[in-house]
Amino acid sequence: MKPAETGHVKKTLTVSHYFNIGFGAIVGTGWILMVGDWVIVGGGPLAAMLAFLLGALTLLPIAAVFGELTSAIPISGGIVEYIERAFGSKASFVAGWLLAFGDGVLCPWESLAVATIITQLVAEIFPVLRAYKLYTIMGSDVYLYPVLIALLFSGYVIWQNFRGSLQMARLQTFLTRTLLFGMCVAMAVSFFKGSPQNFLPWFEVVTGPASATNGTNFWTGLAAVLVLTPFFYTGLDTIPDQAEEAHEDLDWHQFGRVISWALLASCVFYLVCIYAFSTILPWTEFVKMPIPALSSLQSIHFYLYVVMLTIATIGPLGPMNSLFSATARIMLAMGRKGQLPAVFAHVDPKSGTPKAANILLAVLTVIGPFLGYSMLLPLTEVAALAFIVPCTMVTMACYRLRDLEPDLPRPYKVPGGKVGIGAGVLAGGAVIALLVVPGSPAALTWVEWLILCGWLCFGAVLYMFRGKRVQKAQN
Repeated sequence: MKPAETGHVKKTLTVSHYFNIGFGAIVGTGWILMVGDWVIVGGGPLAAMLAFLLGALTLLPIAAVFGELTSAIPISGGIVEYIERAFGSKASFVAGWLLAFGDGVLCPWESLAVATIITQLVAEIFPVLRAYKLYTIMGSDVYLYPVLIALLFSGYVIWQNFRGSLQMARLQTFLTRTLLFGMCVAMAVSFFKGSPQNFLPWFEVVTGPASATNGTNFWTGLAAVLVLTPFFYTGLDTIPDQAEEAHEDLDWHQFGRVISWALLASCVFYLVCIYAFSTILPWTEFVKMPIPALSSLQSIHFYLYVVMLTIATIGPLGPMNSLFSATARIMLAMGRKGQLPAVFAHVDPKSGTPKAANILLAVLTVIGPFLGYSMLLPLTEVAALAFIVPCTMVTMACYRLRDLEPDLPRPYKVPGGKVGIGAGVLAGGAVIALLVVPGSPAALTWVEWLILCGWLCFGAVLYMFRGKRVQKAQN
């Protein structure tokens, strides 16, 4: 294959673009839909807040590792390159394919989230949205109008990603600002209408509409929420996946830091979110409401509720946008390495986007609204494992490359050197253990293991028909 056939990505992204991409991919819409469940599972808002803080601190060394490797080797889907240099092609394929699943599965999930919010909440205001029921699948009713609206929203995200990285980044900037506006609204309501007394008691076993406290004391409640946090920090890798599209004048030392900035900013966002919503009303009353964050606002002011409902409806587009783009770049890198069929190595010469990967992801995304919510629930736990395993492998690769390629220019280095990198390996291993050891609150079920094995088998089939390498290892 001639090099010209593969095309080249456009170099347009700045540090602020990367921050918006990473931050938007992490926070998404979970903060408004799931905050009540976090408080319930932890037995109180304090346990939930500490769990998210500890979760971010656990992942911080891994974020620093991504910063070091990406600033040293800035190519699309860099995780494939890092692990290949350290451990070879087969390990690189396994990591890349797992991460493609961990990120890519959230595209149809977020598309389905839009349809679900419209069906369950918006339709309470406009009942006509439930006028035409299509079918029921696994206990979930699927209606025509919510599906069509979700397809319209998803189609816009897909279109922007086909146009190029700059348009995608601009969309992400808008969505990120919308999320921040929503949090400012919640903070203002909490300040004027809420009370710090509503934050008490520190711990109490409670039961909500869809979940219950998983611990018998404060510390077991904290641990129960802690094992959930990796899933809600998924999206951390979206910044490294698009490093090849960095602007030519980018400060790579600052770029190395921006991954950690996005993680810490997301942590602060979650902490403020939990505190703000848990003090509007006494939290023991707050958690008894359906989708507590929105229900508590509805009890204060209807128009405020409408504003936040609008933000909640477009919220899933943020992570969908970031993860769509990031997953496409992972597949592009795997195509270049000859780990997937050659068509995945092509880049559209006009838009600078990986066209084949975009088409595959577009098909998967538009399927989402047609699936019942219950059908995708097992995928969320699998996605958490598929995210943390490659991240841990990258951390191990960073440690090994310090010995294999000591002269590699590194504009940014992990604070603490090999000790800091080793901390990332231990942190990743601990999270993996929580997901795979039987008896853990977050251990995968046999259905989820079956899904994971099916994805790996599908990848093995594609690997058998892989193309020739069209890009050598590069800096």
